[in-house]
Amino acid sequence: MKEKMKTIRLLTAALFLAAGFSTVYAQTQPTYLSLNEALEKALKQNKQIQITSQDEKIAHSEFGKSNAIFLPQVNVSYSAMVTNDPLNVFGFRLKQQSVTAEDFNPALLNSPGAFENFNTNIEVQMPLINLDLIYKRKAAAAQMESARYGTLRMKEYIVFEVKKAYLQLQLAYREKKVVEEALATSKEVFASVERFYAQGLIRKSDVLNAKVHVSGLETNLEKAGSGISNASDYLSLLMGRPVGTIYRLDESTSILTDKNNSVSPLRADFQALEKAAKSVGMMKKSYGFSLVPRLNAFGSYQWNDKKFASFGSDSYMLGVSLSWTIFNGNQSKYGTRSAKLQEMKLQEQLADQKMKAELEYTKTSRDLDDIAFELQKQNDMVEQAAEALRIVKDRFSQGLEKTTDVLVAQTQLSAQQLNYARDLYKQNLTAAYMEFITSNGTNNQ
Repeated sequence: MKEKMKTIRLLTAALFLAAGFSTVYAQTQPTYLSLNEALEKALKQNKQIQITSQDEKIAHSEFGKSNAIFLPQVNVSYSAMVTNDPLNVFGFRLKQQSVTAEDFNPALLNSPGAFENFNTNIEVQMPLINLDLIYKRKAAAAQMESARYGTLRMKEYIVFEVKKAYLQLQLAYREKKVVEEALATSKEVFASVERFYAQGLIRKSDVLNAKVHVSGLETNLEKAGSGISNASDYLSLLMGRPVGTIYRLDESTSILTDKNNSVSPLRADFQALEKAAKSVGMMKKSYGFSLVPRLNAFGSYQWNDKKFASFGSDSYMLGVSLSWTIFNGNQSKYGTRSAKLQEMKLQEQLADQKMKAELEYTKTSRDLDDIAFELQKQNDMVEQAAEALRIVKDRFSQGLEKTTDVLVAQTQLSAQQLNYARDLYKQNLTAAYMEFITSNGTNNQ
């Protein structure tokens, strides 16, 4: 029985150990992520987009508050009062519709004693014509539109950042691949060098140089792995997910752009500034109309009784009020001036932003041309460096080249391959940036 229990415990421990290994293995396996999937998740879960969306919701709520200029305000109150003031006592009797001939006795009029009144009052105020509030509502509507375009531009920026992070991860994988190929070549050379040294054909220094070269590449390979982890973490951050996941991707992904596009006047950030300027313009008009007469209606309905929670006597009052603020301490004057200056400031910002956008477009177009030319030349240099390494390796195997010659040729090839990968990254990144600056304000809505 003891042997059986011991066997069961060992099997249980083995199962837990196996489960632990499978969990670790699953955690270290890279997760495939396509660019479209990354974009979709970022647009739904990115924290910056969510924060900007809150600004849009706040602006929408502010606009909702302006509905008050069309809707009535209703107040209900209930009050209990006791007094021996002669005037108020007689007034309460009138409100309760309980005045009798005896109440006109001078002695009772002058010294009525304590008297209670319970009043229920419903008041209604209905705005009719308030031009200043109408323009405040228009200002809130324009501000709401400005916030909506601000959210749209943030989405476009996050799309660019996701593409940039995806390309950085792509570059990290390509750099790792170059280092792995270089390391494999260096290990082959090191094995040959050790064999030649054992045969007494080369010096100890050649073995040490080859070993140092292999160690350096192993260090670079470790850094390349860290680069993949860093790029994956940034992608996770953009997608609103916890960091720590390593992603694998489609290495053939590239960004294509139409160089014939131009900076659109409908770009979301331009429209956000235009709507903000319009909002301030409406506020300027609101200040101007604050000195225009206002027309409002009002009404009330009352119940008065000498008993608590009773509604014995009722009365109503309806009316229309025409009010006119002649002077408000220069608030309208300086409010109008301040709004006008803010409007001018926003218009200047818009003009400056459009000029900068045109400058960025021109520069980016030139960069695309330069990178395309550089990429073509770099591709030729990679082919030439690869052929040079092949020739040197063949001669080295025949004892016609030194160890340092092979290492130099291999280093040159790795450098050219890395330059090609980085130029390809720059081309894709510049194309993504061109998409960002030529957006027409309709994407990702």
